[in-house]
Amino acid sequence: MPRIGMNPSRNRDSGLVPKRVTAAVLTHVPHGEGYFEHRMDVLRLCIESLIATAGEQVDLMVFDNASSPEVVAYLTGLKEEGRIQYLLLSSRNIGKMDALQMMTQAAPGEVLAYTDDDVLFLPGWLEKHLQILDTYPRAGMVTGFYIRSQMAFSVAATLAFSQRADVQVERGLLIDKRWEQHYLDNMGRTWERYREETTGLEDVRLTFGGVSALASAGHHQFVAKRDVMLQAMPVGWTGRLMGRMRELDDQVDQLGYLRLNTPEPVTRLLGNVLSDENATEANALGLRAKAVKITNSSSLARRIARLPLVNGLAHRLYRWLYRLINA
Repeated sequence: MPRIGMNPSRNRDSGLVPKRVTAAVLTHVPHGEGYFEHRMDVLRLCIESLIATAGEQVDLMVFDNASSPEVVAYLTGLKEEGRIQYLLLSSRNIGKMDALQMMTQAAPGEVLAYTDDDVLFLPGWLEKHLQILDTYPRAGMVTGFYIRSQMAFSVAATLAFSQRADVQVERGLLIDKRWEQHYLDNMGRTWERYREETTGLEDVRLTFGGVSALASAGHHQFVAKRDVMLQAMPVGWTGRLMGRMRELDDQVDQLGYLRLNTPEPVTRLLGNVLSDENATEANALGLRAKAVKITNSSSLARRIARLPLVNGLAHRLYRWLYRLINA
């Protein structure tokens, strides 16, 4: 007799009503060396800040892209405590876009709040995102930290919307210098490179229905309607570890959806180490965070590292070692 009795779950409802918003965090911390030496602290602060500021308003989904046993144990512990509602563990790194496709398809909520695992969330971030998402017609993606260089692409639909008679528009260099500096510090950019990326670009602030937003959005963190993301996602398996995210931005724009940003930063960029600025902000929120002291290399070493031949060889060696370590 192959079966004894009946599955007790038959004809029963789960009783689960998903939250409107599924917060989706994508993690990849394969080890604790080199670039990833301090990434466990960054990941922990990202997740803890999201839970602290929006935990009751969202179902939290985490997709782990083949991280170290230490990271998996941390995430599993959060799930067992009920702080993570959905935990997806991949035995291999399947890449960002393919993981994002899986999370979007699996998310039970109407709204997807996606983030890379190196973002600090501040109180009120979700409400500010949803205010824009719910006010602007055909709002596609809303991001919480503005980066001027994003005005160079995928904003045609947003700029077309700005021409409407019921939209107030302000143009110019509208961003506080300290937020530009925050971007440079935490993304490893120099002012020289930043000026090259932003030459000829201006900020565009829109006001519609009494709600202000900046034109453009990022793909490192955004809030979007799930059905919009399903329309804009590449079709099929990409097989690539990085890339295709700019294509997602383009597709959102080409479908006629707006890419917008909160007028003031409601998230922070963390990079791969905790700066004094970010650690101070996190501690003010009641989250444990300790800044990492960075020892600057000599000016001679920096000049040598910037030589095209040296820089190119170093990056090729880094990519080869990364593939070897993670094979």
